[in-house]
Amino acid sequence: MGEQLFLGAIAIGIGLVAGVALFVPFVAISYRRRGRLSLPRLLLWFAALVYFWAIWTYTLLPLPEPGSIRCVGMITDPVAIVRDVQRAIAAPGSTLTHPAVLQLAFNVLLFVPLGFFLRVLGGRGILVALLVGLGLSLFVETTQLTGVWGLYPCAYRFFDVGDLLTNTTGSVLGSVFGLVVPRAHRGLATAPDAAMPRPVTRGRRAVAMLCDGIAFFLISGIVSVATQLFLQYVRHDRAAVLDGAWAALAGTGGAASLWLIVIAISGRSIGDLAVQLRYTGGPVPMPLARLLRWAGGVAGLSALGLLGGLFGPLSSALLFAACVMLFFTRAGRGLPGVLSGQHLTDARAPGAGDGSGRATHSVGHSSARSA
Repeated sequence: MGEQLFLGAIAIGIGLVAGVALFVPFVAISYRRRGRLSLPRLLLWFAALVYFWAIWTYTLLPLPEPGSIRCVGMITDPVAIVRDVQRAIAAPGSTLTHPAVLQLAFNVLLFVPLGFFLRVLGGRGILVALLVGLGLSLFVETTQLTGVWGLYPCAYRFFDVGDLLTNTTGSVLGSVFGLVVPRAHRGLATAPDAAMPRPVTRGRRAVAMLCDGIAFFLISGIVSVATQLFLQYVRHDRAAVLDGAWAALAGTGGAASLWLIVIAISGRSIGDLAVQLRYTGGPVPMPLARLLRWAGGVAGLSALGLLGGLFGPLSSALLFAACVMLFFTRAGRGLPGVLSGQHLTDARAPGAGDGSGRATHSVGHSSARSA
């Protein structure tokens, strides 16, 4: 039981990492295909990520030590599983707790989510569930047969035709269970009202801020690691690697520069683009308004910390204040909106262009008092 829990924790951990990496594109696609971000659908996609990794952790891990493996063959008789169940029924004790019955049930249940996700998230029916279930099961069994594709000298787990049958059955059953979800909530098709403007709420603005934070962290982290690798293997400057100053400067500075370019061109940050928000109106000329929005966002405030000294704590304090201002400004326009004097609107609303004149059409502002 402890080993199963450990493998489950591995799958959840990898799923979380993958989910964070894919969060921003998922939000952007959701707003363009569904018109909004749906929490149930978000949780379903996360569950699908965890399930994908669980398939591999439960079927391949733990990897044995090369010197301790015991080579096994193939079970090619599809009727063998029937005989195992018959022996379980004839054996004394509870049939339901017999290892052969538990193994069969586990092999079926393991692939039920696959068919369910294929129907609900992919909009695919029973035939696709059957083919994908069979194909994935065959790939898993072949991976075991080949000793993880040559990593081991021989197979340390059985290639079992019975597993192909039970796994495929599970996938088909999952597809049938997926029929309980209303058709309107299944599949990848674009919703008819996806292009219609939606209310601008603090929750939506919070998602935009989260997208900005995650994307900024990922991009700055990638640039920092690339800088460290360059210093280590190209410049052979071990002292600079240990110091980390160049990596921090390149990572934060590079990501902040990217945000400045995106906002200068589009008038919106990456988070705003993801959730279809736009700042508009205000008394400040457009170029300066965009610069002020950048300065009040995660990119500008993080770049402030690069100045060193007291600017580091000041940067952290302002980042915290910017998060707090989400709850005390109209529609959550936050520090960028306060600095630029602009307000938020749905980018799909008529006349929602980013101009330097008076504000145009606005959608669903919160009734909270403007800061």
